[in-house]
Amino acid sequence: MDIKKHYVNGEWVTPISTAEFPVLNPATEQQIGTIILGNAADVDRAVAAATTAFDSFSKTTKADRLELLHALMTHTKARFDDLAEAMSAEMGAPMTMSREAQADAAIGHLQGFIDALMAQDTRETLANGDVMLREPIGVCGLITPWNWPMNQVTLKVIPALATGCTCVLKPSEHTPISGAIYAEIVHAAGYPAGVFNLVQGDGPTVGAAMSRHKDIQMMSFTGSTRAGIAVTKDAADTVKRVTLELGGKSPNLVFADCDLQDRVEASVLECMYNTGQSCDAPTRLLVERSCYDAVLDIAKATAEAQTVGDPSQDGDHIGPLFDKIQFDRVQTMIQKGIDEGANLLAGGTGRPDGHDKGWFVKPTIFADVTNDMAIAQQEIFGPVLVIIPFEDEADAIRIANDTPYGLAAYLQTGDPERAERVAGQLRAGAVHINGGGFNYGSPFGGYKQSGNGREGGMHGLEDYQETKTLHFG
Repeated sequence: MDIKKHYVNGEWVTPISTAEFPVLNPATEQQIGTIILGNAADVDRAVAAATTAFDSFSKTTKADRLELLHALMTHTKARFDDLAEAMSAEMGAPMTMSREAQADAAIGHLQGFIDALMAQDTRETLANGDVMLREPIGVCGLITPWNWPMNQVTLKVIPALATGCTCVLKPSEHTPISGAIYAEIVHAAGYPAGVFNLVQGDGPTVGAAMSRHKDIQMMSFTGSTRAGIAVTKDAADTVKRVTLELGGKSPNLVFADCDLQDRVEASVLECMYNTGQSCDAPTRLLVERSCYDAVLDIAKATAEAQTVGDPSQDGDHIGPLFDKIQFDRVQTMIQKGIDEGANLLAGGTGRPDGHDKGWFVKPTIFADVTNDMAIAQQEIFGPVLVIIPFEDEADAIRIANDTPYGLAAYLQTGDPERAERVAGQLRAGAVHINGGGFNYGSPFGGYKQSGNGREGGMHGLEDYQETKTLHFG
């Protein structure tokens, strides 16, 4: 496929911009493709197509849109392996994980939105007799990150299509291949020209042009808190809706009454999953003092047993970080933890043995961390876990909430009443209790500087809708 082209108005078109950008395999550091970074004119062309298409697509029935979503499911399943292989090559997810999680998200979220749309009433009579309508908000600008390419693309594109909106997608310039494959999937599903458009590009150029565009009614962004602030500021002059899914520094509270061996092993592995490149990763392990030493032993052994390897292979190993910039950032943060006086329990700076090239990082754990250290407050976005002791339940909650973020929290306890009591006091959009995982169709999003709005299921549909009330005389 020619990933130098953009997908606009139902066709693969030559970009107006000529700025080339290399796509690299993070495991080999070799170039695997080239894209053209779009410019403001490329955005204008895509938005014009989406604006024209909205006139008719917004009037489609729910039955029409469900039929298209079912066609989208058929073609997504047909390209499942292509998506998995693309994400493994462009961002370094090991093939097993790329199939079971990265590509699976394209199917799981789609089913979640199909179920939500079937259940949603777009016309509702209120208790006071007024009628409330749910209508598509308009043209949507969608910006997605490199760490979970299909997860985030589908969490934005599908609800736009499901509600009758039209959209312009800017995937990360580091993971453009999976985005281009998804454009082919949407095309094959039979969506009308202009309903879905894809413009490759970077944030400061294409992302900013979309955020500022007068004909875009909504921006949905996933990425760093810094970039999310920029999107919000750019969108302010046109007073468009902005939904954000941003960073995290998620606490994981371990109480002595849980199954320590099982829960601590799983907690360490969850932190290292996707090479630590997940915004909701449980990167702060808060441990009750009475079991602290035992937890350190389990955590150290688990980290040292976590293998690092070739992402093109199956297995439960972790792959590389996605590029050199992120590798350097993680190395700097590991060194900062050492300089701050934290106890390096496992890992450390440099590449793991046997990896002379590629952006591979040692699974790293710091113990005896205090929550005011940089490694406890800043999002590292690598396979780095910090362990902090706490004295009692109140202390654990205080430390857990002492963060500018609030995307997720994790809780390990054998006491069901404590689980409910503590979860109710954690300022986070999701609380995972004793290994409970996220399910497709549930709302996902955070408190505080982790963003606003919710993605997935019914709540995800509502973010793309306006409400209108009819008052009859």
